[in-house]
Amino acid sequence: MPGTNLTRDEAATRAGLLTVGSYLVELDLTTGEHTFASTTTIEFTCASPGASTFADLVGAEVHEITLNGRALDPATAYVDSRIALDDLAAANTLVVRADCTYSRSGEGLHRFVDPVDDRVYLYTQFEVPDARRVYTTFEQPDLKSVFTFRVTAPEDWKVVSNSPSPDPVHLGAGRARWDFAPTKPMSTYITAVVAGEYHEVQDVYVGAHGEIPLGHYCRQSLVEHLDVEELLTITRQGFEFFEEAFDFPYPFGKYDQLYVPEYNMGAMENAGCVTLRDEYLPRSRQDGAFYEFRASVVLHEMAHMWFGDLVTMRWWDDLWLNESFAEWACYHAAVENTAFTESWTGFTNARKVTGYRQDQMPSTHPIAADNHDLEAVEVNFDMITYAKGASVLKQLVAWVGLDPFLVGLRQYFRDHAYGSSEFADLLAALERSSGRELQGWAREWLQTAGVNTLTPASAVDAEGRYTSVTVQQSAVPEWPTLRRHRLGVGLYDEVDGRLELRRHLEIDVEGATTEVPELVGEPRPDLLLLNDHDLAYAKIRLDERSLATVVRGLATLDDSLARALCWGAAWDMVRDGELAATAYVDLVLGAIGSETDAFGGSVIPRFAATAANLYAAPDHRAGLVARWEQGVRRLLHEAAPGSDLQLTFARALAGAARSDDALDELEGLLAGTTGVPGLEVDTDLRWVLVTALAARGRLGEDRIAAEEARDATISGREHAAGARAALPTPEAKEAAWQQAFVDPETPNETQRSIVTSFFQHGQDDVLAPYVGRFLDVAGTAYERLGTQRASTALRFGFPTVLASPGLLADVDAWLATTQANANAVRYVTEGRSEVARALAARTADADAAR
Repeated sequence: MPGTNLTRDEAATRAGLLTVGSYLVELDLTTGEHTFASTTTIEFTCASPGASTFADLVGAEVHEITLNGRALDPATAYVDSRIALDDLAAANTLVVRADCTYSRSGEGLHRFVDPVDDRVYLYTQFEVPDARRVYTTFEQPDLKSVFTFRVTAPEDWKVVSNSPSPDPVHLGAGRARWDFAPTKPMSTYITAVVAGEYHEVQDVYVGAHGEIPLGHYCRQSLVEHLDVEELLTITRQGFEFFEEAFDFPYPFGKYDQLYVPEYNMGAMENAGCVTLRDEYLPRSRQDGAFYEFRASVVLHEMAHMWFGDLVTMRWWDDLWLNESFAEWACYHAAVENTAFTESWTGFTNARKVTGYRQDQMPSTHPIAADNHDLEAVEVNFDMITYAKGASVLKQLVAWVGLDPFLVGLRQYFRDHAYGSSEFADLLAALERSSGRELQGWAREWLQTAGVNTLTPASAVDAEGRYTSVTVQQSAVPEWPTLRRHRLGVGLYDEVDGRLELRRHLEIDVEGATTEVPELVGEPRPDLLLLNDHDLAYAKIRLDERSLATVVRGLATLDDSLARALCWGAAWDMVRDGELAATAYVDLVLGAIGSETDAFGGSVIPRFAATAANLYAAPDHRAGLVARWEQGVRRLLHEAAPGSDLQLTFARALAGAARSDDALDELEGLLAGTTGVPGLEVDTDLRWVLVTALAARGRLGEDRIAAEEARDATISGREHAAGARAALPTPEAKEAAWQQAFVDPETPNETQRSIVTSFFQHGQDDVLAPYVGRFLDVAGTAYERLGTQRASTALRFGFPTVLASPGLLADVDAWLATTQANANAVRYVTEGRSEVARALAARTADADAAR
């Protein structure tokens, strides 16, 4: 619908015309299971009386529209998700009474019934433009206003919003109304209503600026998993850190964190009413990476209370800044004020790599993308925004210095509190505080795309001392910018069986070649590590001697961040066809067993599995897959009982198992007839085993159904749907295909589980027909499935496991003729890029074997 695609020019025109004084939003959640009543009263002024504009409302049945006491005919005024408002007065009152539809896709007001106990749970999700699915809005971030919510709901429910929850007014017949106090000025996308039979725990943070009430909420069936003391610890540490660092009191009074079901995102920074996916309340044992990541999510959303909520970007051009800042801030806070003191290592191992990957796609874009309308926002909202943006901000902090950065930030908050701003405002504040000229920095880092590669080159004399060292910088032809980098250089030597740092220095890299005269005369190290301390956003290469050192002795390098840089360099070299997949698998098998970083231990085995299954040359792939399987089995049995690595290797073995012996072991673990000391086969691990055995044809529908009955929760349903999708039979694939790629009513998280399990390595014959079918549905997915489900289907459901020249040809033919939505084209293009990369890596792996 064109009316839902607000353009930047339309928003600027409307912002120039209107000042929105207040919203009164009245929601009645007792009118039925499919719809709810929504009445919105907006008070606003118009700078040009007599002018026209529009309000936004999506998917509603509108009963009544009144503008300044004048009734408007909904049949003519409400068209294409917009309400036409003509002949505006200087001061205006708009009242819209409508019925809106509950969501099952996680967009707007999502309604969920817990299969455990039939309790009902609702929550809103509005970013970017979905408040208009719940109430009438002027849906753009710079038209901030004050919001008053009045919510009618069953009297035994909890109802939470941006303001503190009031005592309900009982209306009789089991109904009550919650009359919330007006909010602080805020944007529509961070307003929120959460209602249902939630469990509630209240506490308080006492800090330098007074008390902040803290609420934690979850479903009743998850109460035993709400580890509230740990969550309170992270929350208190966050407030302690941010209030001091930002020198600005928390701006929204109370702070509730609500763990909600079937959530599309990790979390959302609704002002004072943060929603998080309830998978963050684990039912089973998780490794350290899970808890470190959860802490980063909690801190990320808290940082938004200042950057994004207190001060909001004028338009979504600067959406990157909201997310990039919160991403940088959460890792900085974790290192400085929580137990996760090595979080930057985790960022390098697991988060930054996603930015590098995204930045090498054909769909890459500048961090500060030209978001001319909402469809462009959806296309450009990705790991460039998060991981690359945070990396670049980290480099900016190194460039200007942490103290000047914080001084400028504090002034920025004071100057723009409860208002809107642009990136230029922040840049100006940082220039004043640091004395640095930053416009040039912004142009080369924020307005260009692509990632640079930094490669060491050196010469040595007869005594093995450097006579020259240079850093060579390159870029791809499509994005040729060579940038300035603040770069650490580390020299590591093998000493008594360990890799030890001899010297670290920092240099400025600029242009194609940068000399490093400080190293002339230094003995050549065993490992020359560019980007030591990970200040720069750039891929790095290891010279021949350093690569040999890493392959031989990475496990002996004690510095976790230096190891992460070596892991990342090796993986980049595999993806770029400069290191054989076979060599990478051997590296992982040799060093991962002693990895201490939680994220490294968790994600690097997944990279190795990809190398074996996708990047290995076909003529020896089976042998490498078998080597990977046997290596993982060995690591599982050698791991310390009860350790995180033991759990990681158990999961990895489930994915790697192909031989009868390995599959027999998985069956024994599931049945309890085989055990690994210290390894508990709990609910989540059982599903990992069930899905793996289903994919290999070792169990069928009857066993999946029995496991689903054993785990009669929504998570059990979702896991069972994924296990069925993994089955290697035409019947199972067809049923899963209809659910995930055709049916628009499949619940969002169930669909995600199916999509991510559908395309399995080693099922080429049964999957072959779905290449053409995928391309057939891709063209109309957004129209048929809606934004969220279509994105899930096309992003995670591309048939990469079937990588071949024929697949490339089919995709190229589709791209040459399609008229599909820009997002659909983007995801298909990205899938094609990964296939092309896999084929190139296979060639490199084959060449290395000769």
